[in-house]
Amino acid sequence: MRDLNSLKVKIFADGSDKTQMIEMYNKPFIKGLTTNPTLMKEAGIIDYERFARDILQTITSKSISFEVLSDDLVVMKRQAFKIAAWGNNVYVKIPITNTKNESTCSLVKELSDKGVKLNITAIMTLKQVYEVVSCLNSEVPSYISVFAGRIADTGIDPTSLIAASVEIAKLKSKAEIIWASPRELLNIFQAESIGCQIITVTNDILKKIGLIGYDLEKYSLDTVKMFFNDAAEAGYKL
Repeated sequence: MRDLNSLKVKIFADGSDKTQMIEMYNKPFIKGLTTNPTLMKEAGIIDYERFARDILQTITSKSISFEVLSDDLVVMKRQAFKIAAWGNNVYVKIPITNTKNESTCSLVKELSDKGVKLNITAIMTLKQVYEVVSCLNSEVPSYISVFAGRIADTGIDPTSLIAASVEIAKLKSKAEIIWASPRELLNIFQAESIGCQIITVTNDILKKIGLIGYDLEKYSLDTVKMFFNDAAEAGYKL
């Protein structure tokens, strides 16, 4: 159960640092990659398209998602076709609404029917999941990103919602649910336990993979040593 290679859930690396993205791309247990404008901004990326086209020179055989930038559905459509043309492994991220809370489902339907592989993002309710699934073309691969971490931030356990989303997505044979915005390594195994197809994992969480199966008594001792050493290095006195 704790062996990453035996998991059915696919782990997607989430980030925008080129070096880290390529490093993750080359790891067998990483099955795809995602990014978003916020992560790109944090990474100091200035030219969105240049960055995407550059990374796609290396990332060619695993799916990678790039998001449209407009708040206008007509412009979103143009941007979606442009992004999709960057590569066969590219999924176009479409937010579930624009900033005016106008649904993008009509756009999702149009794009999916025209063969564009989509990643519908920022989803947090079962109503949104059902609306999106209803719009998708059964013959075109798609991702439905349910932001479990943000749901959990509100004090709600997202597990049952994700499990229900997986069942709803079965209405469309090529739709897969993404457990998005995870908060801890445990989320990988929670996603696995409910049959979620994909989980996006940020670099800070991926760094903890070496702790899988780590002896808890040893981890306890490591923690005691950390507290002791930090107090000593700080020169604290009583």
